[in-house]
Amino acid sequence: MNSQEPRQQPALGVLLVVGSCLSLPFGAAVATTIFPALGSWGVTALRVLIAAIVVLVIARPRLNRWNRAQWTAAVLFGISLAAMNGSFYAAIDRIPIGPAVAIEFLGPLVLAAVLTRRLADAVWVGVALVGMALLGVDGLLGAAALDPLGVLFALIAAAFWVMYIRMSTRVGALTTGTEGLAVALAVAAVLLLPFGVPAAITAVADPHLLGLAALTALLSSVIPYILELAALRRLPQRIFGILLSLEPVFATLAGLLVLGQQASPLRLAAVALVVIASIGVTAGARRRRGSGPDEEPPSPLTGSIPVVPD
Repeated sequence: MNSQEPRQQPALGVLLVVGSCLSLPFGAAVATTIFPALGSWGVTALRVLIAAIVVLVIARPRLNRWNRAQWTAAVLFGISLAAMNGSFYAAIDRIPIGPAVAIEFLGPLVLAAVLTRRLADAVWVGVALVGMALLGVDGLLGAAALDPLGVLFALIAAAFWVMYIRMSTRVGALTTGTEGLAVALAVAAVLLLPFGVPAAITAVADPHLLGLAALTALLSSVIPYILELAALRRLPQRIFGILLSLEPVFATLAGLLVLGQQASPLRLAAVALVVIASIGVTAGARRRRGSGPDEEPPSPLTGSIPVVPD
């Protein structure tokens, strides 16, 4: 095997995943700066539209060959993308990014426990729930309580993350390359159109807003997609999934550096528990599969374009 093949570059693969984990929350942080002008759902619509155009140009799906099952899966995938991303942006419009990402991670954690029905996974979910309890205590005792509506939107995003994981797997099995992803993003863009039209009109009239919207799409969709795809060619997917589990940490960092969102000790402890639980579930999945091939891990629903198997 050639020493330059991607699989022989694990260090580069780690750097690529870290780059994706940094890009996603910083993209979300940039998005929050234009919420007052465009609204959280308007920003979501513009971001998804720009991402859809980019991926459609890259994938150039041959839709005339699609059957009913492929269309159904892609449409459901698109619904999950629209609802998940819209709910998450509505959440970070009301609560700090770090806690929002931590709450959203409950979706895949609970799904893992339900699908495996193993005591170990249930324990990891329990660890994450303790983290959520700490967020609740911090909300009662801390200087700045979390907005209940923001928490609700984060929980809704977590629920749609579950749908996203299931449908991305289904689309990956039924379509080739990134065709399914391209169609799903197009569906999501159409669903978000009622929010996107007013936001687009406002953004076009203000080049600064339009530039920030494009930067959001670049940081939250295009760059993570490219980096994750390249990383998956260089890393075992188990390691890839564990590295993605660090995203709440990077989200907390982005909130601090870009938006000045301070994190209390309780909130930091809550984020740490969710990260530990996510790593535990991901590492346990590999042990359950034994020597079999790795499965495709879900990309973060907080905004990354999912990586669909070629």
